[in-house]
Amino acid sequence: MVFPVRWAARLTPYGHGTFTYGQSRPRAEHPPGEAGPDRQVVELIPSQMAALSVFVGLDGQLRVPPADGLAEQGHTASCDHEIKRWRLHLTQEQIASVAYGLWLHRMTGSVADANRFARENGVVHSPARDSGEGPPAVRGGAGVSGRR
Repeated sequence: MVFPVRWAARLTPYGHGTFTYGQSRPRAEHPPGEAGPDRQVVELIPSQMAALSVFVGLDGQLRVPPADGLAEQGHTASCDHEIKRWRLHLTQEQIASVAYGLWLHRMTGSVADANRFARENGVVHSPARDSGEGPPAVRGGAGVSGRR
C-alpha cells in the first residue's frame, strides 16, 4: 500500500546539525522513570551534575577513574525542569563513583554538593577507608561538615 506524502520539509544547516546530534547521543539503557533491578534512581541538582560532568571528563587523567558506564548515564540523564533535578539510574558502583567525584569537587571548591549527596543518598566518599580498589564509599554515612 502506498501512502501519499502529506508534507515535506527542507532542513536548514542548523536543522541538519540538530538531527545529526540527536541521533548520535547515547540512548539510556533503561528509559527515564524505569530503573533496572541493579540500579536505583539518583537525583542531582544542576551544580552536582556540572561537577559530575567535570569528573567524567577527566576519565583518562585520574588514577581512580569514574565507574564504567557513568559517563553514559550522565549523557542520557533526564531533567525534571519543575524541580530542577537530573535523574540518573545508577548501580551501587556508579553511586560510589559519583560520591568520589563530588569529594574531589569538595576538595577543590565547595562542600555543599558532596554534603547534599551524602544527605540525600546516604553515600559519602571516605579516603580513610581506601582499600586501593576504586573509590571507597560508605553507605549510611552522615554528611560532611564544614563550609568553604
